Amino acid sequence: MTAAILSIGMLAGFALLWGAWRLWRRDGLGQKVWLMLAASLVIFANVAIWTVPDSAGNSLANTREASE
Repeated sequence: MTAAILSIGMLAGFALLWGAWRLWRRDGLGQKVWLMLAASLVIFANVAIWTVPDSAGNSLANTREASE
């Protein structure tokens, strides 16, 4: 289940980047473009926090799946 949620998060981040690029090409830089970029960076950071292993080789995603 964790893998599916992380995958959806990555898809949402890329969709936000794509939408920000399309909006920038159509209307120029505006507040919505910056907010979409910031939201995508937050999503990517959250996925990285869950998947990047620590010095022992454990990640939050692995420990979550092991406890279920």
